[in-house]
Amino acid sequence: MAREIFTEEHEAFRAMVRAFLAKEVTPHHAQWEKEGIVSRDVWLAAGRQGLLGIEMPEEHGGGGNTDYRFYVVLNEELARAGAHGPGFSVHNDVNGGYLRRLCTPEQRARWLPGYCSGEIITGIAMTEPAAGSDLQGIRTTATRDGDDYVLNGSKTFISNGVLADLVIVAAKTDPSAGAKGVSLLVVERGMDGFQRGRNLDKIGLHAQDTAELFFDNVRVPSRNLLGEEGKGFVYLMQNLVRERLAIGVSAQAAAEEVFEQTLDYSRTREAFGRPIGRFQHNRFTLAEMKTELAVTRAFTDQCIAKEGKGELEADEAAMLKYWNTELCKTVVDRCLQLHGGYGYMTEYPVAKAYQDVRVQTIYGGTTEIMKEIIGRGLGL
Repeated sequence: MAREIFTEEHEAFRAMVRAFLAKEVTPHHAQWEKEGIVSRDVWLAAGRQGLLGIEMPEEHGGGGNTDYRFYVVLNEELARAGAHGPGFSVHNDVNGGYLRRLCTPEQRARWLPGYCSGEIITGIAMTEPAAGSDLQGIRTTATRDGDDYVLNGSKTFISNGVLADLVIVAAKTDPSAGAKGVSLLVVERGMDGFQRGRNLDKIGLHAQDTAELFFDNVRVPSRNLLGEEGKGFVYLMQNLVRERLAIGVSAQAAAEEVFEQTLDYSRTREAFGRPIGRFQHNRFTLAEMKTELAVTRAFTDQCIAKEGKGELEADEAAMLKYWNTELCKTVVDRCLQLHGGYGYMTEYPVAKAYQDVRVQTIYGGTTEIMKEIIGRGLGL
């Protein structure tokens, strides 16, 4: 089914991204998975190629292009390549939104050139050991002391957590004010009292560094406050729309890629003297997945178009994130089954996908939280 949301410029960009991945990512990804982290060199290469900070102002090294579809193309190609190590989406789709909208001129001049060049890698620290989807339950505190905030607490499951040079930290600046007491502070590598725990051992996404972060009386200068004090929760809710869209986009692309690989496998793998795709049950399974992916693609592209116009609503992003990630999980599982014993072998892409996509229904807000958001939008 032809897609109508992209122009020739987007497709030329897609070809460039594919060439970049073939040269800078795919040959190294297996080694990164063994090491549990990617090389900083790939971030610098992405910066040179203009893949970081596409929407950031040109005067700070960015592309000056706010067309969200370029990030969509990048995320789709990363997903299709199974290149989950480089945390570009966290940097671009998630943190980029905060930095572009909330930075002061002084902060832009200080952070954005390195952000766009890949010299400064970013992370965002929301989740805590006792507070995941319930962001109002965070316990990390930031107490004002003169020109500084004194930050105390811990975060976990932080993507880019080992490599990150800048971390946007959600903390309670007024613990008595509930959601209105949350603020965002930018913690920089090397600040006294800022420590990283172990690189977490996950089921999948082995090349992506995911860490625990600890803050022990970290003195964060007030000039590192992002936006206004007490508005952090509002900022988080606003930016989660794009984060959930990005997750949904990647889930759709990953599911489509695994399906195409399985379709090719079903045409060539034989059992009982004929290709396995010619057995009615298998053919019907493939037909069902093809239909589900086509229908979901239409909704996904509609959401991408709405985000490009600034019209995507929180409940729509929640629907996309819920549906696409659950569908991806189901499609990959069914495709693995069609591969038989080979599907359980990690040298086959479907086996890697089975490990890597499972987290999509969890991070960025669980499926259950997405349903709650959708339900509230119904006035229930």
